[in-house]
Amino acid sequence: MALFDKKHGYPGKLFIVEGVDGSGKSTQIALLKKWLEAEGYSVFFTEWNSSELVKETTKEGKKKNILTPTTFSLLHATDFTDRLNYQIIPPLKAGMIVLADRYAYTAFARDVVRGVSPTWVRNLYSFAPKPDISFYFDVPAKIACDRILSSRSQIKFHEAGMDLGFSLDTKESFKIFQTKILEEYTKMSDEFGLTTVDATLDIHDQQEIVRDAVKETLKGYSKKRTIHAKRPKVFWRKFTLS
Repeated sequence: MALFDKKHGYPGKLFIVEGVDGSGKSTQIALLKKWLEAEGYSVFFTEWNSSELVKETTKEGKKKNILTPTTFSLLHATDFTDRLNYQIIPPLKAGMIVLADRYAYTAFARDVVRGVSPTWVRNLYSFAPKPDISFYFDVPAKIACDRILSSRSQIKFHEAGMDLGFSLDTKESFKIFQTKILEEYTKMSDEFGLTTVDATLDIHDQQEIVRDAVKETLKGYSKKRTIHAKRPKVFWRKFTLS
């Protein structure tokens, strides 16, 4: 069985967004969340690198610049696993709609650019269930980088891929890093059947495309399945770790 061929089988729905930094994916998923909630659906949102389980370890590793590509990959996989088990699967079981800002595809792009084997990293995430829709916001690297650089006074060391030695200039390294990540996403688009959205379109037009795809997937899905008052306690595990 190919990777992500298996559907999750839970009563809820899983919609995820992917794309390079500056693609506008976070804006689109935020708009989708507001719309779904206005339509009466119970929605749970989760994002990449948000598990408290490895947050401090990752932060310390980045600070000391001691993370190898494989270590980086394993830490993110640990973060993803914790997030999947405690933030994604429980609400799916409860019949909710889960919106995820980044999924395993982020690792497939970033880790490979950092030198990790494409096959190895795909096998690492082979336990992950297939989303109901995987939106990929496709945008030229130059446009994406210009969006980020025009709104940010500083790019973080690892965010710019400075650990990879592309360039001594942070902005130039960021551009090279993002371009290489974009190339990996382009390869994945066909491999995993991602729903590609032209991220150069007007924000409203992009959202219409996203909503139309979601509406089609939600046909036959009952809002009554969702649980509003009694969410599983496991949802909040990440906030109670000592």
